[in-house]
Amino acid sequence: MRVNGQQVQIPEQAHGQRLLDFLRDTLGLIGAKEGCGMGECGSCTVVIDGRAMTSCLVLVGQVADAEVRTVEGLAAAGHTALQDAFVARQAVQCGYCIPGVLNSCAALLDRVAEPDDEQICRALDGNLCRCTGYNRFYDATHDAAAARATERGGRAAERNTAAHHKAADNAAAEGES
Repeated sequence: MRVNGQQVQIPEQAHGQRLLDFLRDTLGLIGAKEGCGMGECGSCTVVIDGRAMTSCLVLVGQVADAEVRTVEGLAAAGHTALQDAFVARQAVQCGYCIPGVLNSCAALLDRVAEPDDEQICRALDGNLCRCTGYNRFYDATHDAAAARATERGGRAAERNTAAHHKAADNAAAEGES
């Protein structure tokens, strides 16, 4: 298995262990959190071969040949803009869900350069935030997409961000009337 770009040897006795436990207890990568332990809350989400998956439901032996990315590997994988956007948008409240949320958003941005709100909603399906910071997750993901597009010289993400903010402003105005 490769974890955050590094080859990791898996002891034979670890094949039946949950990936979450192996990452935290054996490798010392404690970013992934155990919430429900049943794959319902998403706080343990990591990226396995490009897909966001709950590590509490995956056995180490199932991913022996896989590429695993944890929240600790996001910057090296080119997701600094996403992390910066979460900070700038104050999308982190209690922080317990954030490693899983960041991994879900990063996996989306790896597949879709300029996601719309529906795509972000689907990507975050299964990530529960008790602090209800979802709107800030959307804003930060749009900001990260725009930053990455700007880096690529594109402007479409900026239009999506502007459209998202306009829709949010309209919804707020409707709520006030």
